[in-house]
Amino acid sequence: MTGVVRIGNCSGFYGDRLAAMREMLEGGRLDVLTGDYLAELTMLILGKDQLKDPTLGYARTFVRQVEDCLGLALEQGVKIVANAGGLNPAGLADRLREVASGLGLDPAIAHVEGDDVRHLSFDGALTANAYLGGFGIAAALTGGADIVVTGRVTDASLVVGPAVARHGWSATSYDELAGAVVAGHVIECGTQATGGNFSGFLALPHRDRPLGFPVAEVAADGSSVITKHAGTGGAVTIDTVTAQLVYEIQSTRYLGPDVTVHLDSVRLDDDGEDRVRVSGVVGEAPPQRLKVCVNELGGWRNSVELVLTGLDVEAKAEWVRSQLTPSAAQVHWSEVVLPPADADTEESASTLLRCTVKDPSPDPVGRAFTAAAVELALGSYPGFTMTAPPAPATPFGIYRAAYVDRADVTHTVVHADGRREVVADPTSYTPTEEAPGARPSPYPGRTDVMTRRLPLGRFVHARSGDKGGDANVGLWVAHDGVAQEKYDARVQWLFKMMSPRGIGALLPEAADLEVDVWLLPHLGAVNLVIHGLLGDGVAASTRFDPQAKGLGEWLRSRMVSIEDSLL
Repeated sequence: MTGVVRIGNCSGFYGDRLAAMREMLEGGRLDVLTGDYLAELTMLILGKDQLKDPTLGYARTFVRQVEDCLGLALEQGVKIVANAGGLNPAGLADRLREVASGLGLDPAIAHVEGDDVRHLSFDGALTANAYLGGFGIAAALTGGADIVVTGRVTDASLVVGPAVARHGWSATSYDELAGAVVAGHVIECGTQATGGNFSGFLALPHRDRPLGFPVAEVAADGSSVITKHAGTGGAVTIDTVTAQLVYEIQSTRYLGPDVTVHLDSVRLDDDGEDRVRVSGVVGEAPPQRLKVCVNELGGWRNSVELVLTGLDVEAKAEWVRSQLTPSAAQVHWSEVVLPPADADTEESASTLLRCTVKDPSPDPVGRAFTAAAVELALGSYPGFTMTAPPAPATPFGIYRAAYVDRADVTHTVVHADGRREVVADPTSYTPTEEAPGARPSPYPGRTDVMTRRLPLGRFVHARSGDKGGDANVGLWVAHDGVAQEKYDARVQWLFKMMSPRGIGALLPEAADLEVDVWLLPHLGAVNLVIHGLLGDGVAASTRFDPQAKGLGEWLRSRMVSIEDSLL
């Protein structure tokens, strides 16, 4: 592949491996190194930081990484692009200039701003940030920047921007932009593209090494190859790329500020060891409105976790629930799971009972709650103990998505010399900002000759996550070397199995919830969107798994009927 821009990633979230920036710079050739530090929850964390100190609001770990690696990046001519600016990209740019000066270096540092829209009818919100696209990043790089830091751009924009700058695409280069969005989506979460959180992890090579971070080689036609530096842990395969491709998406239309991507057009092919080619991506005009991530302070929360051991576990739980009656506005008790009989260890003979409380005021969920729990220590069920000492109440936030008109958002690049450049809006749009609500018809069904009960994960992989209060599960048929005819039959079976009516039996917790089922035939994949499973989002959820990270693995463990010919 000639004429490509080689874009690496060194961060998938705020808290990712600090050494990754140096590893990526030393591990092989790059043109651009990106870092994704933002998530809905991260914006809330940064908002709380700014409540304490208005000069903060950016990812401070990024500053440490740049201080360690800036000289190396400049020496190699590698541009650095990151959304680590969070709520304060200008502040981060200034801080980086201080760091560079201290190192005796003088890089050109630009930043992108304009995503903060709290002034647009979001009074009282802790944060409200519109998702910007990649053309501001492209303008900064074209203007000579060595480092570009942004606020809330879409994760994929970190790749779209450098690709636009290299290949000169216009705002109507829809297929090319869509291809770059797909490449960006695959590498945005770091090692999730090379085997991290991968349900087929048992077959991963070099698991004794840290997983390598991904690289996207993006060509002028928008196609790409996903790879990684040689000698690093993990692997890049069609399955690991599919795992990230179906992660936290909604429908078959992936809506972004620069382009709408038709995910059902994506084709993946092997391109050699640790190389997967992405091609065939179709794009169309972006939506007319921009999505906004809104975080509001929702109140205060606390929890205690009690250990129930041995016999009469349900009776013990019933007694302590009747004794501990918090006055909080919301009280949630976890379900009791009976331990096995005649367990060999005390731990396996025990189960956990968790009480979570939430209230607009800190008082009912603070000492008043934890003291009441502690006071039961000698006057409740036999074996009373807690897994941790009492803790103070903590504030929680509530996430919601909103939409604003593009005309109300000023997407602005502040170049290294201080010059300000406003990024023009697109001139053509898709008619709506949301995908159609109609669900696709199930794949034409095979004759029912189901003969064996086995886990769904027998030949199906999964990747799951959160989108606000909704849970997303991507499922796809493993590329495990079976003949194409059998693989196609397995895909047909999976599509039939994942009907909206059948999800309730597989996921009883979703039985009363609205579930969308979207088919991605080229990927042999199904995407499920379970509306409302996570309540008000990760920061406010009382679920055991508030980000639905393990939901896909639970689904893979469920027993289903599979006909012998598919095994």
